[in-house]
Amino acid sequence: MEVYGKWFQQLLFEEDRGEMKRDFKKWLSTFRPCIADYCYYVDFDKVNNNVDDIKVELNILNSLVGSKNIEKDFEDIITKYPETLKCIPLLLAVRSNEISVTDADGEYNFSFRKQNYSIDDYKMFMRKTKLFDLLENHIVSNLVDYATGVETGLDSNGRKNRGGHLMENLVEDYIQKAGFVKDKNYFKEMYIHEIEQKWSVNLSAISNQGKMEKRFDFVIKTDNQIYVIETNFYSSGGSKLNETARSYKTLAQEVATIDGVTFIWFTDGCGWNSARNNLEETFDVLDTVYNIQDLEDGILQNLR
Repeated sequence: MEVYGKWFQQLLFEEDRGEMKRDFKKWLSTFRPCIADYCYYVDFDKVNNNVDDIKVELNILNSLVGSKNIEKDFEDIITKYPETLKCIPLLLAVRSNEISVTDADGEYNFSFRKQNYSIDDYKMFMRKTKLFDLLENHIVSNLVDYATGVETGLDSNGRKNRGGHLMENLVEDYIQKAGFVKDKNYFKEMYIHEIEQKWSVNLSAISNQGKMEKRFDFVIKTDNQIYVIETNFYSSGGSKLNETARSYKTLAQEVATIDGVTFIWFTDGCGWNSARNNLEETFDVLDTVYNIQDLEDGILQNLR
């Protein structure tokens, strides 16, 4: 009865202070599967700009479509318009000005910024990569359209980075809604040494005595606290999530030793279901780990 009485008294005390111990399972159940906006899937502005940069050269190479003597026609084009070489990597969905290949005939490192082999070698490259087949057999009819399709496919690889920025942008919106002003009392992408210099605070506990430089996504400065903030969103699982949870648990424990500094972690995404145990360990030691639902509930309004 005595143990129960102490527990009940503590619960009442927390309720009187407006604090209730959060339930991890309930909190995790509010995680979102996706925060994608309409531009998340393909950045068509970027795609179109990339194609526009080489549109003239692509239209010159269009003369090779359906060619009856493609090697001679290719030689004539490269001789007269050597700048058309820069289009070729994109036709292979490669974002590089150089392509290395090795086969029984030898090793080559073709440059498409400036010709570094004979035209015969470049013809060999076009033949062995099947680009001549693509063109002379009319598999494609317009290289500008083809390049737009290739750029669209390549841009899909950027979704992971855009996902991270989406969470940052979302958190920043709520920071601003809470009344904080950029470069006045909230700051983006601040390094440890910048925080130390700006507010004369010692962060050696989280910088391994100055040997490690870390950058926080956001820093909020109030009259009483410096809030250092990390953000991320995981729509799918993976080993990285376990490492992220462990590293933020360590970071939370290190920051807790510094007076006047509080670590806040905003994270979300159903990918955490696969790493829920590690996330729960961090949740148990970090009172200030929040998700999008917490942002919607106005958690940033409480910063003092």
